[in-house]
Amino acid sequence: MENFLVSARKYRPATFKSVVGQETITNTLKNSIRSNHLAQAFLFCGPRGVGKTTCARILAKTINCLNLTADTEPCNACESCMGFNNSASFNIHELDAASNNSVDDIRALTDQVRFAPQIGKYGVYIIDEVHMLSTAAFNAFLKTLEEPPKHAIFILATTERHKILPTILSRCQVFTFNRIQVDDIANHLAYVAKSESIEAEVEALHVIAQKADGGLRDALSMFDQIVSYSGGNTITYKSAIENLNVLDYDYFFKATDYLMQGDISKSLLLLSEVLNNGFDIANFLSGLAEHFRNLLVCQDAATLVLLEVSVGVKSKYQTQAQQVAAFTLIRGIDALAQGELGLKAALNNRLQAELTLLKLIGIFKPQPVAEEKKNPDAGQRSPVSSAAAPANTTAAPEPKVPVIALRGIQAVKTSVSIKKHLENKPVDQSAAEAEQEQHSIKELLPEDPFTLEALRSVWLNYTEKLRADGKQSLCGTLTLNMPELGEQDHQIRYLVQNESQLRELEAAKFDLVNFLRKQLKNHSISLVLSKSEAPIKTKLYTTEDKLKAMEASNPNITALRQALGLLPG
Repeated sequence: MENFLVSARKYRPATFKSVVGQETITNTLKNSIRSNHLAQAFLFCGPRGVGKTTCARILAKTINCLNLTADTEPCNACESCMGFNNSASFNIHELDAASNNSVDDIRALTDQVRFAPQIGKYGVYIIDEVHMLSTAAFNAFLKTLEEPPKHAIFILATTERHKILPTILSRCQVFTFNRIQVDDIANHLAYVAKSESIEAEVEALHVIAQKADGGLRDALSMFDQIVSYSGGNTITYKSAIENLNVLDYDYFFKATDYLMQGDISKSLLLLSEVLNNGFDIANFLSGLAEHFRNLLVCQDAATLVLLEVSVGVKSKYQTQAQQVAAFTLIRGIDALAQGELGLKAALNNRLQAELTLLKLIGIFKPQPVAEEKKNPDAGQRSPVSSAAAPANTTAAPEPKVPVIALRGIQAVKTSVSIKKHLENKPVDQSAAEAEQEQHSIKELLPEDPFTLEALRSVWLNYTEKLRADGKQSLCGTLTLNMPELGEQDHQIRYLVQNESQLRELEAAKFDLVNFLRKQLKNHSISLVLSKSEAPIKTKLYTTEDKLKAMEASNPNITALRQALGLLPG
């Protein structure tokens, strides 16, 4: 039986031109070779499977080639190239620092550096996983790395640049390899499939590319796995998602349709089908959030390039994106984020997921517009047809969302998104729709009026919360005075006695303001902190201090002490 060679090795690039997704780095290296401006040491860093060691080997092969092509690529015909291709080159030395990380290993390497190469111009030393070297080994390597022989070039490769000593970094030219784009990986997989006479669906290759998370080696390994799973010369989208345990796009398209229709039964049954097929609840919620994100980027031609799917799936996204408002998608993503957080603390994850779907139905379900109430024929329109209405017609108003769903900075981000959404509305927007939009925003970010008594009551509740949390110092600072209403609307003022208290409250101001906004249902509340200009009364502790204070207030006390002979001699 013929020995099988995995695709990651069989299709490993042998020239700079065949390296996938790192054109900037390969062009720089080729220009350095062409102009004879090679550095004495290189550091290649980046995620796994993006071509660090491969580029190191190609660089070593190219600079020793005796007959470079016009495009600065190795000829693959000279004695040096043939020795490299047959793994018999004496000019290229590789060291795995993961298993050879001691001082003795580095000393053996530095001793070997002194010998000039037999064939070619340079002796190249590739140290893989260089971050695994011990500190002593790094220090032993410093002098040789700084002043190597003219024929020696070092290429260091690592996935964890932050673990490299700064003294090593300063002696190297650093090249950072990026994650490979999904389209680049999918195109390379298509080339491999064609070379192996394998029929592969475009959607299947995109699923593999997305699952690889920017690593081409991982993508090729998954490619081989799915070919073995299929048992033939065909890779289908179905076999890819089954083998990689990936949820089908259709699940999320169906879920969005059911949410827009307000169909609770079908939504819950779809969740049950997902669970029965062995998928995790967290994967479903995160996948649905990513689906909403994809719909959001489809609504603007400028952001359409952010959608990393095949052409067929992209058309589905564009079609469904026209049926739902951007504001609704933003609120849906926020609800899913809250649902994912709730899974960590929930005892019943399925119930938590079902509750999240019910919240989404409350967000997505279309409601009749105010103008339709005046139209007697408007009641004959079904929710489904209303959801499928084109974008230039009167859109359905957004349903209510509890204010508690947005906290802290999330509320601020949402308000910015709302403003941008309103700015992008068409000019011919109806007055009823604009009024309904403003009403939804006021419900999401309310500005209810409040009295000074209500403010002080909530203020005391916050201090009790601090006391229960063990924050006695901050609690004491907030109970020295009571807050007052400021001169501007929704403004609160609070006086402190010194700079220390002012700094302490500035650090806790964010949480305090969010607590007041939530309890008083007013998102426009602002807090102004200032230091009191009144002199601080010093408390008298000793008898001598009390006597001096009495004499200062009544000079007759001093005369009385003198008459009684109580003054010191």
